[in-house]
Amino acid sequence: MGLKLRSFALLVLIGAVVACDPGPNRGAAGARDEVLSVTENTKDFGNYQVHVNALNTDRLTADVARQYDIVRSKERAALIVNIRRKNPDTTTSAVTAKVTASAANLNGQFKTMTLREIRVEDAIYYIGELPITDGEALTYTIEAIPEGEAEPLVVRYKQQFFVDV
Repeated sequence: MGLKLRSFALLVLIGAVVACDPGPNRGAAGARDEVLSVTENTKDFGNYQVHVNALNTDRLTADVARQYDIVRSKERAALIVNIRRKNPDTTTSAVTAKVTASAANLNGQFKTMTLREIRVEDAIYYIGELPITDGEALTYTIEAIPEGEAEPLVVRYKQQFFVDV
């Protein structure tokens, strides 16, 4: 495994360990009022699964942050999104998608971010960053339109961040 792949594997391990577990059924496909959390970060849409996670960027190693042009800081959060298509043999495959995201805090302030696509072998991740404050709880709204589909897969995900830890 090359250095680049090992570095990104570390990023994914830190940021998305829980995303590997599909867990229990996350509710009906397309349910817009359901908000996922750190412990429930996968939403099932029938033919697709959307995995979401977020973390303070200072938890990344300097090498990983440099390699993927991510600013390391306790006061920045990275959002990581992965869309998977279910295969007939019960496996899943990463798919490309048009992915957009925004976040709102408890004060109703909206934050937008640009997500970048990162490919490592057969994996496809969409990563975005934004500034955060200590104790800030963000509710992300993620819309993903898999290639070849017309309707967006909408996921809401909530996480609280701490910078003084």
